[in-house]
Order: sequence, then structure tokens, then C-alpha cells
Amino acid sequence: MTKIKVENLKFSYNNKDEAIQNLSFDIEEGAWVCIVGHNGSGKSTLAKLLIGLLKADAGSIIIDGLEMNEKTVQDIRKKVGIVFQNPDNQFVGVTVKHDIAFGLENQCVPQPKMVELIDEYVNIVGMKEYLNKEPHQLSGGQKQRVAIAGALAMNQDIMIFDEATSMLDPEGVRDITEFIVRLNKEYKKTIITITHDLEFAKRADHMIVLKKGKVILSGTPDEVFSHKDISEDTDLNIPFGMRVFDQVKNDELLKKDEALVKALWAYSLTK
Repeated sequence: MTKIKVENLKFSYNNKDEAIQNLSFDIEEGAWVCIVGHNGSGKSTLAKLLIGLLKADAGSIIIDGLEMNEKTVQDIRKKVGIVFQNPDNQFVGVTVKHDIAFGLENQCVPQPKMVELIDEYVNIVGMKEYLNKEPHQLSGGQKQRVAIAGALAMNQDIMIFDEATSMLDPEGVRDITEFIVRLNKEYKKTIITITHDLEFAKRADHMIVLKKGKVILSGTPDEVFSHKDISEDTDLNIPFGMRVFDQVKNDELLKKDEALVKALWAYSLTK
């Protein structure tokens, strides 16, 4: 089932060069789609269009059968949550507990149920011991976890992560990646991750590669990384494991051992 349908989308800032140029793609329900591209490729602009923070100049965005417009944007926002690159921009509570409670209060959840749900969400993101902490007392990774818990509290089917790992250390990236996998597999959320990090992107089901507001590649990570010119076309670095795999599969001696090649490929997709 198609969850998100984007057709011939166009957008420009101040009537200058188009940031989004005639963009079209579909996202299936329950999929994890990663939108990748270098700075200026249109990734974050697209995220803002998908949640109605920006209005398209032309084309359409259809989410769960609702076409984005002034009448439907609030209903669509009930279906789509976003975690920004800098979670400080979306904190509304004075403590972790109050921040998560905000979404539940908006849904008029009774107090006893609210306490139960807050406990569930902080356990999911591993932040139970920080319930009474103020956001400014948290590390970057901890803030991202709270932002995820807050998004979960809104109970939206679709979650967008806009460069959510860019400010984190390797351990933080690993933790957030595992949270995303869990949200997708266990909680059946449709996930859109927006990044320039191909190492992170290779975990997704599907990749959409943008350059100057246009789709230049679309497919599974295997399909996208099979294009020899992807690094040159996007100014992005191919993950190390995949570069090793590419060298091995072209070595006349090593490529005879198909098991080795397959093992390297499988390893590169999990790291």
C-alpha cells in the first residue's frame, strides 16, 4: 500500500533557482526509505514540504490518501512526525517528562494512562533515569532520544529523521540507528531518514539519491551502490566495507571464492 505519493513537486526560495525540481516518488507503508544527497541537494527542503512547513510551488504530496493543502495540512501533521538535526529546536517542556507529556496532553490522554505511556516511551529510548532532567543538561545523543520519545507520544504512523545522526559520535549514531530499526520493525512505523551519510543509509530498505533538487538514483542500497559513478555524481563517500567489496569482486583470484565475496558484501551492509 502506498503511504506517501509525491508527484511533479517543485519548490524555490524567493523565486530563485528551484530547490526541488519536478520530484516524483512513492513510499510504501512500513518501508524505511533513506533520502541522501550532499548539502544543497534539497533533502531538508523536501522534509519541510512533507510536513507542511513549506508550501510547494507546483505538484502534489499525498499522504494516506490526503492531498496536502491548507485544509488538510493539520490532519496530515497528525500522521507525520519529525526529528530534526538539532533537537533543541523542538523541545517544548522544561524537563524530559514534560516534553514527552506535551503530545499526550494534546491528545487529551487521561493522567493515569499518560504516566504509563511516558514510562513506556522513556524505556524504549533508554532515558528513564533522566525524566526530571532539563533538556540543556543532556548530551546530543540523549536529546535525540528524547525527541524520538516525544514523536512516539504523538502516535504518528510516519516518522522523518532529518540529519538526526549528524551531530552524534559513533556510539550515538549506532544507538539512534537501532532505535530506527526498532521503530520500523517492531512498531511498524513508516520511516524516512534524510542524510548525507551513506554508511548510515545502507541500512534502509530503499534509497532516493538527490542532486540539486532532482532524483538521480533510486533503488535498494545494493542497486544504488552498484552505480560506479555515485561518489563522483553526489560528492558522497561510499562506505569503506563496500569499497573493499568492490575491490575484492574485481580481483581475478579472490572473486573465484564466491562465498568470501558474498560474506564481505553481507558484512558491509550490517556495519
